[in-house]
Amino acid sequence: MKRLLLFLPLVIAISLGIFLAAGIGKDPTKLESARIGKPVPAFSLESLNNPTQLLDESILKGEVALLNVWAEWCPSCWDEHEYLMWLSQEKGIRIVGLNYKDQRETAFSFLGRLGNPYDEIIFDPKGSLGFDLGVYGAPETFVIDADGIVQYRHVGVVNQRVWEEVLQPVIQKAKGNS
Repeated sequence: MKRLLLFLPLVIAISLGIFLAAGIGKDPTKLESARIGKPVPAFSLESLNNPTQLLDESILKGEVALLNVWAEWCPSCWDEHEYLMWLSQEKGIRIVGLNYKDQRETAFSFLGRLGNPYDEIIFDPKGSLGFDLGVYGAPETFVIDADGIVQYRHVGVVNQRVWEEVLQPVIQKAKGNS
């Protein structure tokens, strides 16, 4: 029995190695979402631009759109913003912003410096809608079809590669142009 205990550290090391090797090479931006194929959760939150206006899930119906989770405090959001401006202005992509756990004043400062690619911005200072969507942090971007159904979730920065290889095909499929 004592001889078997001598191999215990080896067994533990091999088990740990197998566990860690299983995670190598996985893309952290491809996190599954329980919301795929389901409607955007019901919500009632203020518009960032107009605190007296309440927005709900109906703003994500009628046209395929990107729902982009962003915040002024998020360094990666600064990185992707120029590309979102290009998608909105040059490609005509409808982008709805979800200002996540931010302050209204800093969000306006961000948009004042970099521009506004969003058709509408949902103000979510407590992260309640983000929680219901399963958001881990900003930035995250969801493709929402015209019926308000979540078709895809991207974790991380939207850039040219992500657009061409991932989001554009999903949007084309959601539009029925695949």
